[in-house]
Amino acid sequence: MEAIYSAYEDGRNEGFREHLGASLIGKPCERALWYDFRWVTAAQHSGRILRLFQTGHLEEERLVRDLRASGATVLEVDPETGRQFKVEALSGHFGGSLDGLAVGLRESPRTWHVLEFKTHSAKSYAQLVAKGVAASKPQHAAQMQIYMHLMGLTRAFYLAVCKDTDALYAERIEADPAQAERLLAKASRIIDAARPPSRISEDPAWFECRMCSHRAVCHEGAMAAVNCRTCLHSTPVEGGWHCARHDRMRDFGQQLNGCRDHLFIPDLVNGEVIDATENFVVYRMKNGTDWVNVVRGEEESE
Repeated sequence: MEAIYSAYEDGRNEGFREHLGASLIGKPCERALWYDFRWVTAAQHSGRILRLFQTGHLEEERLVRDLRASGATVLEVDPETGRQFKVEALSGHFGGSLDGLAVGLRESPRTWHVLEFKTHSAKSYAQLVAKGVAASKPQHAAQMQIYMHLMGLTRAFYLAVCKDTDALYAERIEADPAQAERLLAKASRIIDAARPPSRISEDPAWFECRMCSHRAVCHEGAMAAVNCRTCLHSTPVEGGWHCARHDRMRDFGQQLNGCRDHLFIPDLVNGEVIDATENFVVYRMKNGTDWVNVVRGEEESE
């Protein structure tokens, strides 16, 4: 068992995605979203959790077969590319991948729908059935609004399965262009922000803060991950990320690795700036000690 879980862990990546995901934009805390976009905390999921994520992906194939068996036409990939349907906005820094498109659904046979598949625990499923998607899973509802808006469609079809009982739940969602525009404006604020937005709560015991993967950095003074996106030289621009210190664009791999001239965005350090030059920043830390964030020399490679 442990060997199986270890294999999943050995195959995991750094836990960062290249863009701010539509699947995340419904999060209520804009600081958490900024941390996601700026790669502040690397996800370190256990092998069991990684396997659980895979179970959700495997269920999607079955749900596609189920919909086709009901008489619907389902496109799980774009016929022009042979890959998942993708949407993007805001100079490529925001977007996501659709589970598919469908037409021929019995409730509205001639209307194309964005498809969204989800798996739920018994507790989550019960809340979904009682309250509907928008009330019980606002993050999922926001995701579908973005997909409909960027695909130019007016309906989405949410199909969920209870992992405990295999019971299905289906709900058709109507596009709300005003909500989609608000979500895009929210994404734009986060992408354009040079500094982290305000926390959703200053109380680390707040339930959303307790469950947040960025809690250690946000509330406990832990150091952020070292990569281009946590560096004060780096800025999101049209088509990617630009490093001001070296005056060049940085691809995904380069962003992950960072370089020897990395200097933290000051808001990510648990201290106050007391001195700075282009090559170092001195912080007076919360514990009273001084810490020098210093560049280590020219970049070693392109």
